[in-house]
Amino acid sequence: MEEFMNNMAPLIWPKHERISFCYAERKIGKGCDAKEGNPFGPFWDSFEIDFVKSEIFGPDLHYLSHANSKVSWAKYKGNDWPVLAFVGPPSVFPVEEENTHLQEYLVWNNKIESQALEIISNLPKGRFVGIHLRNGIDWVRACEHIDESRGLFSSPQCTGYRNEHGRLTPEVCLPSTHTIIHQVIQRVKLINATSVYVASDHNHLYHELSFALGKYGTTVHRSSHDSPHVDLAVLGKSNLFIGNCVSSFSAFVKRERDVKGLTSNFWAFPEPVKNLEDHNEL
Repeated sequence: MEEFMNNMAPLIWPKHERISFCYAERKIGKGCDAKEGNPFGPFWDSFEIDFVKSEIFGPDLHYLSHANSKVSWAKYKGNDWPVLAFVGPPSVFPVEEENTHLQEYLVWNNKIESQALEIISNLPKGRFVGIHLRNGIDWVRACEHIDESRGLFSSPQCTGYRNEHGRLTPEVCLPSTHTIIHQVIQRVKLINATSVYVASDHNHLYHELSFALGKYGTTVHRSSHDSPHVDLAVLGKSNLFIGNCVSSFSAFVKRERDVKGLTSNFWAFPEPVKNLEDHNEL
């Protein structure tokens, strides 16, 4: 993006022609209002981008996943519209089932790739388990709505797009510390891992995991780069990954690993099978 803004934008996207695209007005009378709120405003400001007007393409024109969209979008010819700047991604959320394979075309740039490989090279020699913990206050509140919906955010990655693989539970969305430690120990023993790499938006459970894994000689690590992209790259290369079923961050990792044929697991999913004794008592 920096290279584009510095070298190409002055030629093909001058300041007086910068138009933001959106499906519908975000606020009545304000068009796309592309820079309102976070992360929208800070993102565009970081590249010193201001928009002169809005281009609302809905409701007759849909995102690319809809039938006949390619023909409809042809009205925005490259000669007249060299840059299409969308307020949000021109796709539906979560990623549709037929589009998950597109992950194979995403490649980390040299900077992210080298930082990820450096982190992995500094881990103890041997296999490592990569885990993602989503536990910020915003996530805690989001998980409160689990019982109201059959699916939430990226949950189809484990429950299936038709819930054919299982049901979503509060524990799957926000696993307890007990569940996390128990599952990590299981996976560490399964692949004889020498280390665990943790990515988190809030609490890495560093001390809890270190204490629990100490008797196995397994160490716990996190990135010093404070970069979610580096975390994604490292998790994608782990020998075994445990992610959050509902999180789109975890979903990114899983899609990359699916393309590479690598193993991915989820917290508290599938649900443990109850003992036969429990059924006999009923």
